[in-house]
Amino acid sequence: MNTIANRKVICDVLMEHARTDKDIVVLCSDSRGSASLAPFFQEFPEQSVEVGIAEQDLVGISAGLAKSGKKPYAASPASFLSTRSYEQIKVDCAYSDQNVKLIGISGGISYGALGMSHHSAQDIAAISAIPNMRVYLPSDRHQTRKLFEALLRDSKPAYIRVGRNPVEDVYDSDDCPFVMDRATVVTEGEDVTIVACGEMVKPAKDAAELLRGEGIRAEVLDMYCVKPLDTETLLRSAQKTRAVVTVEEHAPFGGLGSMVAQTVSAACPKKVLEIALPDAPVITGTSKEVFDYYGMNAEGIAKKVREALG
Repeated sequence: MNTIANRKVICDVLMEHARTDKDIVVLCSDSRGSASLAPFFQEFPEQSVEVGIAEQDLVGISAGLAKSGKKPYAASPASFLSTRSYEQIKVDCAYSDQNVKLIGISGGISYGALGMSHHSAQDIAAISAIPNMRVYLPSDRHQTRKLFEALLRDSKPAYIRVGRNPVEDVYDSDDCPFVMDRATVVTEGEDVTIVACGEMVKPAKDAAELLRGEGIRAEVLDMYCVKPLDTETLLRSAQKTRAVVTVEEHAPFGGLGSMVAQTVSAACPKKVLEIALPDAPVITGTSKEVFDYYGMNAEGIAKKVREALG
């Protein structure tokens, strides 16, 4: 079982590059501990900024640093970063086209018992609606490393959401396929397409293995690049399968499922069924307990696939 959280990998990658690139700056809103960025602050105090509990300032200062030639990486709980600083993300980062990488930590329902105030179940829809903003949800630690190494090479704004806890590996460390802004085909199949992002990719992969035992061949797409959505890979898969099922740790409106349904219905109409969090405050519990309750696990996904093909 993997014990390394994606947020720890982000810190490792940033530290590796900050030793030779002094323009890299990490900013936090009283969240360096929960973001696993304390080691960065300790080793690079002159490349670190702590703004306190002030998410709007966090984004505004990051945009100012980017305008002056720095490469800011701003980390804050996804629930607060995507809501309290929405105007600053829209105007200071996206509209101004500044090289700010916004890291939404403890995304989805990974704060567990802290409830709806700390859950970020609307961030995909909200940030994706902003022109010039990209949205990424890496599925495991290996893909997180590949993504951040790629982000370090570009100069466009982006929002990256990661969970709080370690997640099971989807890929092997030595064999993690990655192309920027292109979905990864995790398993190939011709009966149904399962499109997942973030922490839902592993249960989607496990569901495909369950279904294979029943003679159902599912193609699983890791759509880590929610925006820009890889419509080419999506449609190529949807055109050869009988139905599409989406899985996301997000509300049922405006997220991955909505984007996939919109794309598929316009180009190759097929049945599209969505698995998502409910349009209501979720139950209290750990991520696993919540996912199990709402059928966002391998068994629940397999059940939805059978429904789609029925």
